[in-house]
Amino acid sequence: MTKERIGFIGLGIMGKRMALNLLKAGYSMTIRSGSEETRSEFAARGVRVVRTPSEVAAESDVIITMLPGSPEAEEVYLGEQGILRTVREGSVCIDTSSIDPVTAVRIASELRKKGAAMLDAPVSGGQEKAESGTLSIMAGGDEPVFERCLAILKSMGRDVVLVGGSGAGQITKLANQCIVAVNMAIVGEAMCLGKKAGVDPRKIFQAIRGGLAGSQCMTDKAPRMFSGDYTPGGKMWLHVKDLKNVMTACREYGVAMPLTESVLAMMEDVVRDWGPDTDHGGVAKYFEKLNGVSLVTKDS
Repeated sequence: MTKERIGFIGLGIMGKRMALNLLKAGYSMTIRSGSEETRSEFAARGVRVVRTPSEVAAESDVIITMLPGSPEAEEVYLGEQGILRTVREGSVCIDTSSIDPVTAVRIASELRKKGAAMLDAPVSGGQEKAESGTLSIMAGGDEPVFERCLAILKSMGRDVVLVGGSGAGQITKLANQCIVAVNMAIVGEAMCLGKKAGVDPRKIFQAIRGGLAGSQCMTDKAPRMFSGDYTPGGKMWLHVKDLKNVMTACREYGVAMPLTESVLAMMEDVVRDWGPDTDHGGVAKYFEKLNGVSLVTKDS
């Protein structure tokens, strides 16, 4: 069976690695990127490079987007040079961005009017799993569309699950982001307790990581806290954006989420003090500042 031609828009930290995995899987591709370096790299691999989302849509069977947030998604899909302008009947759009569920449902509705389908399929796992093709992908949409795109999704992810109808993928991603944020925050807070009490946080990490307190967040982020290396795998400002979408959803559905709301305020504090591109594990810096300690150790 001939593989469908992929269009890809949004080749940043995550999207670039996802697109490379699709190339490895043998898919032909058209891309649109704002980075000259990225355009040149993909052109050297035989990828067609175009200037606008509408050009991508005009020559693609499946269009994948990985964008910073809802405003960017609206522009790429619904803008003057957007996907909606030229999307072909029978094509599928897969939005792997983390956006507001209401926006996802609205974009899907507009695509249906053109005879195209959509999956909102945000991802989790960060840069490393994007590179290894082992992302978790949570999809919302119709089951036949999901089945059609499953091989494509599995070229980028390991755990690929249809969680419900349109918008369900984004709700699932918001739940994921809440759990990740609170988990990272409590790791930083607890390690500061150890530091203040004179117990080496690295030893605490080694002692508890295999028990009930252990988590992927702890495994990934505690070493960053001990080295002070917050080079972004997941940028803090993007996590703040996601948690603000959570708060919007809370108002929409009448849900109280005080833990998430508290961690959002902490992350906003870190963005103000240390910059928006700090890795989201840098929420630990909030607790270092609060307690007047540093988790960085010479032997890290």
